[in-house]
Amino acid sequence: MNTIMNQLMEDFHMPLENPVLIFSLILFIILLAPVLLNRIRIPSIIGLIVAGIIIGPAGLNILEKSLFVDVFSTIGLLYIMFIAGLELDLNEFKATRNKSLVFGLLTFSIPLTLGFPICHYILGFDFNASLLTSSMFATHTLVTYPIVSKLGVSKNAAVAITVGGTILTDTAVLIMLAVILGAHDGGLTSEFWIRLGISLVLFSAFMFVVIPKIAKWFFRKLESERHSHYIFVLSVVFFSAFLAELAGLESIIGAFVAGLALNKLIPHSSALMNRIEFIGNSLFIPFFLISVGMLVDISVIFSGPMALIIAGTLTVVAITGKWLAAFFTQIIFKFSKGQRKLIFGLSSAHAAATLAVILVGYKAGILNDNILNGTVVLILVTCIIASFATESAAKEIIRNSGDDDLPQLKALSQRETILIPIANLINIDKVLDFAVLIKEKKSKNPLYILTVVPNTNEAEITMVKAKQGLESYIMETTASDTNAKIMATIDHNAASGISRTAKEVMADIILLGWPQKTGFLDKIIGDKMESILENTEKTLFIGGFEMPLVNHKRLFMIVPPNAEFEEGFPIWVHKIAKLSLELSIPIHVHCNDETHKALLKFAKESKLTLTLNYHEFIDWEDFLILSKDISDSDFIILVSARRGYISHFGQLDRIPAKLEKHFPNLSKMVIYPQ
Repeated sequence: MNTIMNQLMEDFHMPLENPVLIFSLILFIILLAPVLLNRIRIPSIIGLIVAGIIIGPAGLNILEKSLFVDVFSTIGLLYIMFIAGLELDLNEFKATRNKSLVFGLLTFSIPLTLGFPICHYILGFDFNASLLTSSMFATHTLVTYPIVSKLGVSKNAAVAITVGGTILTDTAVLIMLAVILGAHDGGLTSEFWIRLGISLVLFSAFMFVVIPKIAKWFFRKLESERHSHYIFVLSVVFFSAFLAELAGLESIIGAFVAGLALNKLIPHSSALMNRIEFIGNSLFIPFFLISVGMLVDISVIFSGPMALIIAGTLTVVAITGKWLAAFFTQIIFKFSKGQRKLIFGLSSAHAAATLAVILVGYKAGILNDNILNGTVVLILVTCIIASFATESAAKEIIRNSGDDDLPQLKALSQRETILIPIANLINIDKVLDFAVLIKEKKSKNPLYILTVVPNTNEAEITMVKAKQGLESYIMETTASDTNAKIMATIDHNAASGISRTAKEVMADIILLGWPQKTGFLDKIIGDKMESILENTEKTLFIGGFEMPLVNHKRLFMIVPPNAEFEEGFPIWVHKIAKLSLELSIPIHVHCNDETHKALLKFAKESKLTLTLNYHEFIDWEDFLILSKDISDSDFIILVSARRGYISHFGQLDRIPAKLEKHFPNLSKMVIYPQ
């Protein structure tokens, strides 16, 4: 009995040292803190930070900063920056890069300009201490990014600008830190600048040239080993963070750049992206937030009036500088009030980069204890304010955008049903990947995967075998948080079974795979397809995927005249825009001027992100003239029409056969709008 008691006393000695007990405690906090605080409408991020304060060295001293805690908190911080780079809409980022530059300059210069005279002339710090402390005001950490990601507004232009500005200002501050330290140590030489410049160039070249090529090769060679994809991604993230440190930057910059490098290869709705977000949001990021709380020492407030004055001044200056930067950004770019609040919420939290600057300055003897303690209080206050501001702004943006949605698209997103008839298992994984990418996440209806069994004496046995053959493919859709349901039906004719089932499930879209190794004209525009086209009114997608979707560089679209007058026009435009957004690739559309204007008008009215490159095309008699513009990495998409409809004409029926004959190794799709 005494042995057991002694063992318990040893295990529960404060601070805890047993790694199993430490990990259990952290997991219980991650589980319970958000649940309890959500009941009183406090963001979960604040709950985790407050929990960190309570169990930290300055609280109940249950847990101390150790290698174990540091490793997990570092992983969490890198995860936040990596996901920010991964979820960034690159098309939007490219379109707003100048705006990101302007915001980066504002969020860097305003806090610096505001902070230096206050630190130097009011608080009485010397020149180096004033410059370093005011540069700390310019930094910010995307602590509240998980709120943006969770609420689904990560694609908003304000987010792209803020993330771009974050990387610019943090990079500038960290380079400035190196310069100040160099000046303090007397080591600011030409050799320092040359080494920094060369290392930055080499790092950028490796990340944006070498890493994407390695990733493409890896995903292609081990396409079936989906679990190894996650391990590969983690390896890239942490190796990139290490390379950034070698280049003289902070590891957070490397993690963010890794996200940018892999952005186009990991679609937002993919199973891999779901694994990345799930593990990060469930474990690593909460660990980081708890570790931020563990840094806070509330007792500094009671250590004397000077500590309180410095802490209060630093906090007010930091918040004011970030608010002014967000305000001027709103004025310059005519953003909404919600977008201004979102920019402020994302950019006002001070944590990792701030702490890095202050700790380095403190260890170098440039900064004193009061500044260090004041910064820790600043971290707590700004994280709390940023959490409330970000959540409020994100919800405001959702409310405002939701009111303006087109009624038909809003209704579609809530009840959308996609039917996927499967004739054989060749390329079924790519067909399902495509379906997952274009499916509306708001729709509660599953993907219906259908197999039609001939009506014979062995029909029931064949149905069971067909369902079993499809079961393994359901796992990938489940991994991407997309529900799928296997259906099997008995019918004398496959086309009849598909048509009947489409009516039973009230399908909006029917997605078919491209026939294998046979003439398109014989197989698709033959009896089977003719029957489906005649007996269903819904939008029909027929896709042949010759390479993984993420390997495509652009969508090569061909749209006939009058396509904008078809009832299914909004549906297929919405889906192609979503595909372009998920894959972060542009759309090169070939059509006449009227259709192009209709596309732009529809995108504007429905607030779609549509990255269009327009090429006028009217010579349908000489369709193959387009072949000179098609490259090996293109995804060819032809919008066709059912016979008798307004956009149908004779040449359309012959084009699918030409696509198969002249582009057998390219991914292609034919769309028949409802």
